[in-house]
Amino acid sequence: MRKRGMAPLVATLLLISFAVAVGVVIMNFAGAQVEQGAQCTINVGLKFSKIGGEEQFCFNSAQNQLFFTLENGVNIKVEGLVINIIGTQNVLSYNLDDAKIEKAGTYLKTVPYDPTQLGKLRQIKIVPKVKMYEEELVCQEKAIILEKVRDCVV
Repeated sequence: MRKRGMAPLVATLLLISFAVAVGVVIMNFAGAQVEQGAQCTINVGLKFSKIGGEEQFCFNSAQNQLFFTLENGVNIKVEGLVINIIGTQNVLSYNLDDAKIEKAGTYLKTVPYDPTQLGKLRQIKIVPKVKMYEEELVCQEKAIILEKVRDCVV
């Protein structure tokens, strides 16, 4: 009764290759879950500039324009901004691709706002766009929101 079996070396190689294949499959599933959950993991640090203790965001009713000054944090360069303006009658969105703010830089901008079309101003939401790993991300969770807008003193 001569029975032949696998050599121990071949069996070891088969077990190792099976373990590697299972590990690769598990890592692919885990990597996909992490990418879905985390859009913008870096702290951008975008905020309104303050002069004399007042945030630099105001509405000029004579010119129907919103004036604001933003400061970027020191972690990452901002490649653009998305500005969502919510009024009582309508919503307006601006995509500012020219709003490139270096690390620790400042950005000054005016945006038109017509209260006759949009109604009373309810909320401003400014969302930064950054480039991570050669992919542009819109960091919705890092947005700055302002609900009370003061009148500009000229």
